[in-house]
Amino acid sequence: MSQITRSHWKSATVSKIHRWNDGLYTLFLDVELLPFQAGQFVRLQLPLAGESKPVARSYSLVNTPDEPGAEILFNAVPDGALSNALASLKEGDSVEVSQPAQGFFVLDEVPEAETLWLISTGTGVGPSLAMLKTATAWARFRRIVLVHSVSYAAQLTYRELIAGFAEAHPQQFAYVPCVTREPNPVAGGLSERVTAALTSGALEAAASAELNPEQSHVMLCGNRQMLEEMKGLLGERGMTRHLRRRPGHITTEEYF
Repeated sequence: MSQITRSHWKSATVSKIHRWNDGLYTLFLDVELLPFQAGQFVRLQLPLAGESKPVARSYSLVNTPDEPGAEILFNAVPDGALSNALASLKEGDSVEVSQPAQGFFVLDEVPEAETLWLISTGTGVGPSLAMLKTATAWARFRRIVLVHSVSYAAQLTYRELIAGFAEAHPQQFAYVPCVTREPNPVAGGLSERVTAALTSGALEAAASAELNPEQSHVMLCGNRQMLEEMKGLLGERGMTRHLRRRPGHITTEEYF
């Protein structure tokens, strides 16, 4: 994740936890957050047995600044003590949230472009969804492509929300889910890794959009392997990392 700056902790109450499947959850917290931008992240902290101090980890917010509380999409991994503790929380339980939210994976940091590509793996889709819930995204870009790569179809979260984007912006929005370990049940979806789909041309064909330095900006969020491979493939197309001092075409946020 992006570098964390000085913050303080605020107590939050669990209002709901939604289980998408074994190991995949959305946690809803009742807490008043300081002003933030869609796409930023907070840290969640809990005391755990056997630990001398509370354990904390960074999680992106799925909600926008206009929506109350905090909404977190996360995986409970086998060796993840904190993530499993979060998955065990019940309504009314407490968790600490860092404030203010942080990170540069936000639309204000993206230069002008005709097409915005939001490419993610797993729970990395969360900040993309937050940005798509804002009016800014639809006002700034002529086309928006959301690419979500997962191992199994049950991991394709927030399908109703995404369908709402498509219904509201049928000419502007394209959704390309990639399911890598079983047949993809989604019409127009792909059954291969996003990197393979980019190399073969299947990704652009499914999105009905070109991915090039003249028209596109790419926001990548997910595991390190995907980020590194995608940056290499996009680099072959003349696309470079975007920095404030040196504008480019690729913005990244890493999920471990």
